[in-house]
Amino acid sequence: MNLSKIFFSIMSLFLFSTNFLSGTSQAQNTYPTKPIRLVVPFPAGGPTDQFARLYAQSLGVQLGVSVVVDNKSGASGAIGSLEVKNSNPDGYTLLFGTASTHVLYSLINPKPQYDSIKDFVEIAVVGDAPIVFAVSPTTTGTFKELLEFAKLNPGKLQYGSAGEGTYLHIVGERLKYELGGLQIQHIPFRGSAQSIPALMGSQINMTVDTLGSVINQHRAGKLRIVAIATSKRSALLPDVPTVSEVTGLKDFQAALWNIVSAPHGLSPEITNKLINASTKVLSEPALIEKLTTLSIQPINNITGIKATAFIAKELVSLRPVVQAANLKKE
Repeated sequence: MNLSKIFFSIMSLFLFSTNFLSGTSQAQNTYPTKPIRLVVPFPAGGPTDQFARLYAQSLGVQLGVSVVVDNKSGASGAIGSLEVKNSNPDGYTLLFGTASTHVLYSLINPKPQYDSIKDFVEIAVVGDAPIVFAVSPTTTGTFKELLEFAKLNPGKLQYGSAGEGTYLHIVGERLKYELGGLQIQHIPFRGSAQSIPALMGSQINMTVDTLGSVINQHRAGKLRIVAIATSKRSALLPDVPTVSEVTGLKDFQAALWNIVSAPHGLSPEITNKLINASTKVLSEPALIEKLTTLSIQPINNITGIKATAFIAKELVSLRPVVQAANLKKE
């Protein structure tokens, strides 16, 4: 090959690389140019879905495109999560996850098909809903008295949850674990839509759920909230004590949190654009007001690396609870 041919080959390679990088940079700088799909790995109508739709609407305004919610439910959120994990990391497919998809899935399944830290780029923890303990209208006594009854009568007190292996179930098991292995029977249901009516009908003594799911029934006298798993009492329920107040467990705080993630490989430029947009969304007074009516607290300061660290901390915190409850599937 003579010198002119060598020079031509080098220049062609240089021009191709320049055009490719320029095109990539331009695509990142102009993102987004088409609708974004926000996958909710749970059925429509639930608290996660309601939050996701409010978030998607505001995110779309910030980014200048439509953000469409796509419900892909099944396997406690694993089906939708896997679909996002296997999608193109171009910023046009996002996941609206929870503790069930990002923490409990890997703790409970012996052969998980994804790793929430390695297989996703975390955009932001976007909000949480405080967890409460509520009792049936015919169950008398304070939360403290109920726990004392459980100590004296192992297995006679029951609590329901939205399902085996859900975060609500794990909070109930965590209470038993941190109180030295308290024996309270767990009754799983297929979602809060079944567990709450069962509680109101006195089919079970107690349930673990989000504040927003039961506060209206509490106000109507159809059930009674006896404790809330927050650091301080809620302004909505000033007469209801915290779990820490009653039990002496100083750090017993639990909230059903949501996180927005993208497939691994998303560029830093698009990641930062999504983080900035999400932060602005969760600072909007109008959205904050709407979320407050659902008893959801927006979060706008746990993004990127901080969000990944948040998940890692939750994995460490809940692993012994899952092990003690013998929840890991064979």
